[in-house]
Amino acid sequence: MSTPNLKPIKRVAISTGGGDAPGLNAVIRAAVLAGMKRGWEMYGIRDGYHGLLNPEQYPEGGIVRLNRVRVRGITHLGGTIIGTSNRNHPMRYPITLPDGTHEEVDRTDEIVRAFALHGLDALITVGGDGSLEIAQVLAKKGLRVIAVPKTIDNDLDKTDLTFGFDSAVAFATEGIDRLHSTAASHGRVMVVEVMGRYAGWIALEAGIAGSADIILIPEIPYDLRKVTQKIQEREEMGRFFTIVVVAEGAKPVGGTLSVIGKEAGRAERLGGIGEKVAAEITKLTGKETRVVVLGHLLRGGTPTAFDRVIALRFGAAAVRALEQGLSNVMVSLDGQKMKFIPIEEAYGRMKSVPLDSDIIQTARDLGISFCEPD
Repeated sequence: MSTPNLKPIKRVAISTGGGDAPGLNAVIRAAVLAGMKRGWEMYGIRDGYHGLLNPEQYPEGGIVRLNRVRVRGITHLGGTIIGTSNRNHPMRYPITLPDGTHEEVDRTDEIVRAFALHGLDALITVGGDGSLEIAQVLAKKGLRVIAVPKTIDNDLDKTDLTFGFDSAVAFATEGIDRLHSTAASHGRVMVVEVMGRYAGWIALEAGIAGSADIILIPEIPYDLRKVTQKIQEREEMGRFFTIVVVAEGAKPVGGTLSVIGKEAGRAERLGGIGEKVAAEITKLTGKETRVVVLGHLLRGGTPTAFDRVIALRFGAAAVRALEQGLSNVMVSLDGQKMKFIPIEEAYGRMKSVPLDSDIIQTARDLGISFCEPD
């Protein structure tokens, strides 16, 4: 970490970037109240950094003053009151050239100038790995930046948990619970596709909690023959239905990810693996198979009590980091403590499910199959 900057703070901006997650509003509320307690003025940047880069699109302005009235009663609300965006990455901002082609440009210098124009002294940025990348660059260009890790996927390294994950797992588990009765009634195979990108945390924990029979995660490439074998074994035991939970980043042995789109200035979109697995199951077993894609349902809605509490802790900790003169650090949950670590130690390091972890062994002991080849 750099030498503490103890220059007095008067104005702090908050930005929420990437996909939304239950708990974002709780982070905002905690940061605003904690900042105001220290005599600071708190502001929100609209839609990631869009409010600074394209202020003309906002009649009321690209940044908004945040006070007690604006953050009152928002802890339990999903989404984010200042908006977010997973498009138009400011380091790779897509522009359309006169000939109709697209080019990506770096607009981070514009963000730095906008901070100076608005008299903003520091930034609290809430987001995932892409937001950490931006935060690190802005810090190196002179901004005082504190990052708060956010992703429902729980795949950010150097923090035990991220808010939104518990809410996503809870909703996915409820969905799986509901599917048991209809699957059993019709003797069907139910394939449930959940988010998680390149990590299998949501699928794994929701699958275990929801008593799934098969869990397919990115960390363990699956063999379709093992999937059908598990289904047949259940039928031999008189269990004529099967629940299969599939992470969107799962892939077969020797296969590739199921990608449904890639746009300029935006990460590739995963999806469709549930349909592919279901089609193969029907083809190989003749079993009636249905697919449920929980998708963005996992992002929305009310955060659990657990997520509310850690989100509030993250927001308050970010303000304490600024008060201590820190910059270019990420707030990290380490056991029961909030710590501050250099962003460079967290950025670009995905936290995958360890194959030798207790939770994987627990699933195996319960008879859940990951359908890996022999």
